[in-house]
Amino acid sequence: MTATSQFVTTPGTTAAADRLSAAARDHLWMHFTRHSTYDDGGEVPVIVRGEGPYIWDAQGRRYLDGLSGLFVVQAGHGRAELAEAAARQATELAFFPLWSYAHPTAVTLAERLAAAAPGDLDRVFFTTGGGEAVETAWKLAKQYFKLVGKPMKHKVISRAVAYHGTPQGALSITGIPAAKMPFEPLVPGAHKAPNTNFYRAPEHGDDPEAFGRWAADQIEIAIEMEGADSVAAVFLEPVQNSGGCFPPPPGYFARVREICDRHDVLLVSDEVICAFGRLGETFACDRYGYVPDMITCAKGLTSGYSPIGAMIASDRLFEPFRRGDNSFAHGYTFGGHPVSAAVAMANLDLFEREDLNGNVRRNEGAFRRTLEGLLDLPIVGDVRGDGYFYGIELVKDKATKATFDDDEAERLLRGFLSKALFDNGLYCRADDRGDPVVQLAPPLICDQGHFDEIEQILRSVLTEAWQQL
Repeated sequence: MTATSQFVTTPGTTAAADRLSAAARDHLWMHFTRHSTYDDGGEVPVIVRGEGPYIWDAQGRRYLDGLSGLFVVQAGHGRAELAEAAARQATELAFFPLWSYAHPTAVTLAERLAAAAPGDLDRVFFTTGGGEAVETAWKLAKQYFKLVGKPMKHKVISRAVAYHGTPQGALSITGIPAAKMPFEPLVPGAHKAPNTNFYRAPEHGDDPEAFGRWAADQIEIAIEMEGADSVAAVFLEPVQNSGGCFPPPPGYFARVREICDRHDVLLVSDEVICAFGRLGETFACDRYGYVPDMITCAKGLTSGYSPIGAMIASDRLFEPFRRGDNSFAHGYTFGGHPVSAAVAMANLDLFEREDLNGNVRRNEGAFRRTLEGLLDLPIVGDVRGDGYFYGIELVKDKATKATFDDDEAERLLRGFLSKALFDNGLYCRADDRGDPVVQLAPPLICDQGHFDEIEQILRSVLTEAWQQL
């Protein structure tokens, strides 16, 4: 490898790093991880420190965090004010549940989120993460329709290859068969429509508006196929993550909104990744000009400094729960945790003070142009995304857009790319839940210097990947 000039190594850390790696191999069950990778004594990367857009491992090596942890660390690492907000709250009220009680940080955060959300999305239900927020939204949709006299409406429509979480309901909504098979049977009633991958839509040529109409109409076809009187909700990410950052074509969400209204189906905007600045807005639905019935969010709400998630619902959906003995018999012990809510408030203050949304809007064009420079490489077929959220699709033939077979993708992504990118100082994601892509979502504080660093590392590693193929 050649692009290693950005590495910073701290002497004298090898023994401690080796001990941590060995302990991780022996005791830590890592998420979404092939543990066989480490059976022969392979090093488990142990990240010990972060500052700004950079992280350091236990060996003292520095990496650019090109994925914001996991689409999370919007404000960057090492923000002392967020840690201090947690400490202050913990000394005042470390914990109390929201089960028929309230505490100030949950109240003020709910009020702030309701004010930022579009339309009449005024009611905030707190969770501890994004998958729980999606689970909450589906359960609410089911109960809402029962309470208003439409008990058969319980099914949901989502998109192919989309990821919505790991709980049983959220996993059912997920459109990745391989992710679901080990846990089946799942919750019945989840059905799929095509996604908005324009790169793989040759029948629409160079007409994204026509493609958007077609893609939205497929959602209506799915609703009608199941029977509109049985469909409760449509779950869509503003920019679909899994598969490699599929932005919505022009007019897509306006048409989906019309379809949902026509069939009395709720539109859920799953913004677990896209909210809080990732696309230059507090809520990504504002960027694309639609008002959903629910928003699910998490991740960037605290910039990852403490776990929290939320489902934000319209006044219409809350109305039946105002009456009589109706209640939403659902909740989480740590939902709206006082410390997490305090961190979220401090994080939103930081967003306003440093204008992080504005920073994304001012720099997203430069980020796009920098990444599009990689299109001169024979292995890069497409660069797509919005804001600070991009996917680079890899191909073995640019003219035909031919992708890799399963063995080639395995060798390319897991056998080479993931490790090579990390070894060269870039933490990002090589993903093959759809066609092979490299995903990038750097902290919102990044600028042209960081974009150039990302591009240089990608260029070096992707050039070597092509030579190996």
